[in-house]
Amino acid sequence: MKTFFDSLAEIEEQRAASGKAYREFLRVPAMSAGVCRLPAEASDPQKPHREDAIYYAVSGCARFKAGSEDREVSAGSVIFVTAEVGHRFYDITEELAVLVFVAPAET
Repeated sequence: MKTFFDSLAEIEEQRAASGKAYREFLRVPAMSAGVCRLPAEASDPQKPHREDAIYYAVSGCARFKAGSEDREVSAGSVIFVTAEVGHRFYDITEELAVLVFVAPAET
């Protein structure tokens, strides 16, 4: 794959149709990307992983804890988390939509 074109709306439709909170939409050896949607008051099930990750909040409001850092997250927030660091979204007060970029690709 040399180029990938899609829209967030189409990716979100695919995620919703799957019935899952997370939908990976791109995977190459160097990275993977997906979209995650967590409803208000939901629990974030993710666990520490072996890859670095960048999260971009598209919409919603929550808190995010990574190691000893704890911050409010809302539309436009960008978060980088180093591999193996425990992290999660919590206290989700408004449905949260997040683009997730992981490098290298999740195993």
